[in-house]
Amino acid sequence: MGIEIERKFLVDKNQWEGLTKPEGTPIKQGYLVNDNGKTIRLRIASGHAYITFKGPASGSKRSEYEYEIPVNDGIELFDQFAKTYIEKTRYRINYKNKVWETDVFLGDNEGLIVAEIELEREDEQFELPPWITIEVTSQEKYYNLGLSTYPFKKWK
Repeated sequence: MGIEIERKFLVDKNQWEGLTKPEGTPIKQGYLVNDNGKTIRLRIASGHAYITFKGPASGSKRSEYEYEIPVNDGIELFDQFAKTYIEKTRYRINYKNKVWETDVFLGDNEGLIVAEIELEREDEQFELPPWITIEVTSQEKYYNLGLSTYPFKKWK
């Protein structure tokens, strides 16, 4: 079984802007199913397409199965079946031997920056980069699915 252990944090925009970053990856992500915490999503990024099945979250842990599919199939499935979607640019930044996937959201979520770290165990220790502010792991409105249905621009 595939298990994802992930924690999410908000990013300080001023420190983020001053940070030297690698090139980002544009991502378009659509949701086909959202039922009782179970989701099926499509992701199109860098000429690749992925379909992902996620189970309900329990703290920072949930089941996850991801498969690459032909990009043309991914685009067609996205266009025909995605009920909601988000767009973002993802930056992968190494800090203290951990990879921080930091998403700069676009469109209706512009202005929001969220960093995620995937862990081997729920109690794994790690050091926060200086550009991280507060943890939002348990706040569903910061989940990509949540942002696709109730975008950041509507929060204000």
